[in-house]
Amino acid sequence: MTETDKTKADPVVVDFDGGIAFVTLNRPEKRNAMNPALNRRMMEVLDELEGDERCGVLVLRGAGSSWSAGMDLKEYFRDNDGKGRHVTLKSRRQSGGWWNRLMFFEKPTIAMVNGWCFGGAFTPLVACDLAIAANEATFGLSEINWGILPGGNVTRAVAEVMNHRDSLYYIMTGETFGGEKAREMGLVNESVPLADLEARVRQICASLLEKNPVTLKAAKDTFKRVRNMPWDLADDYIYAKLEQMLYLDKTRGRDEGLKQFLDDKTYRPGLGAYKR
Repeated sequence: MTETDKTKADPVVVDFDGGIAFVTLNRPEKRNAMNPALNRRMMEVLDELEGDERCGVLVLRGAGSSWSAGMDLKEYFRDNDGKGRHVTLKSRRQSGGWWNRLMFFEKPTIAMVNGWCFGGAFTPLVACDLAIAANEATFGLSEINWGILPGGNVTRAVAEVMNHRDSLYYIMTGETFGGEKAREMGLVNESVPLADLEARVRQICASLLEKNPVTLKAAKDTFKRVRNMPWDLADDYIYAKLEQMLYLDKTRGRDEGLKQFLDDKTYRPGLGAYKR
């Protein structure tokens, strides 16, 4: 098998460029629907990238004209019919494993939504720290049209980032919407023309790569953990995380940042980036 054939056969392809790991869901003939092989490989990829110094930011994208059409209905539903509950439970655990891992990944993560994003794809989309979509992208919760509901924690993912009325409208109607509507509802951070999508994602990556990685990890985890905590527990967690961060950061980034601000006068909020 040639290298080209291997790439075509691999359900997930990883490319490195200037501190960015572009992770591509690679089943374009199936609109990058997530099947067991892709989900197993994604878990391996996340394990590999977490300690890879070539990865400063992870960008999740889709091959061809789609981001992901969600779960592969044939391989996860039709092929499991009549095989017993244990088979269903196994496939459920497998399908949810990697996006759950992605939610608290060591590095910043960005979903670069270039095209179709349906159903089960909403969970990795929301699991990413940030999401940038093409105006031309098409989103949909079409499960209602197949006689099922948005499972695999898709409903929870939607409730995490979209408001009550919008969530119920699209869950109940199965209607599709574009990138600009996704931005309006909070499903993605920004929506840009498809021609500008990669450039905008790279611009955000460049900003993130300037930040202290230990602080960045602590900051994003803290937000995700404390948003549903009572105030007193959140306060305690934040200070515990701060102490952990100061211990883990062998570069003493906090001290350097204060020096730049207080002594060197080389940094002013809003006027320039802290230099790692």
